[in-house]
Amino acid sequence: MNGHIFAMTGGTIPHNEISINLATALKNHLRGKGYKVLMVDVKLGLSENGPFYYPDVMVTCDERDRRATKVIYHPCLVVEVLSPGTEAFNRGKKFKNYRNISTFKEYVLIDAREMAVECFRLNEKGVWELYNYGEGQEVTLTSVDLSFPIEMLYEDVVLEEVEEE
Repeated sequence: MNGHIFAMTGGTIPHNEISINLATALKNHLRGKGYKVLMVDVKLGLSENGPFYYPDVMVTCDERDRRATKVIYHPCLVVEVLSPGTEAFNRGKKFKNYRNISTFKEYVLIDAREMAVECFRLNEKGVWELYNYGEGQEVTLTSVDLSFPIEMLYEDVVLEEVEEE
């Protein structure tokens, strides 16, 4: 970022499983509809000069991304699975930068330590609204017209321990 490379260590197993569960649901739901569902190793660029990020899951339906092989520039949905080391950055600078993407409509933060999802959604007035989801609730992603029980994200996941303060 800004000409600097930041080393990132591998994520946890719960982090990976949550990402896979969501990407699988998205791929199954969007199959044949002209969307690309991408994960972890795919670069998202804010411009040709960066900054560049590697979201856990993202979706694009923009024609300009259709033949992309290295970088996506026009996602409608970006998802980050939170970890203690990246949570503040995901909520702050990264989200601020993502909001500069004209096609960006939804930002989802998924907790890997408890069953909780935050969805930031751009409304028709251009204002970002927060929707919180917890155990027993149905998560709705309007950018891709998908709803599912929150438990689907956490299927077969052993949640990470939350450290006591």
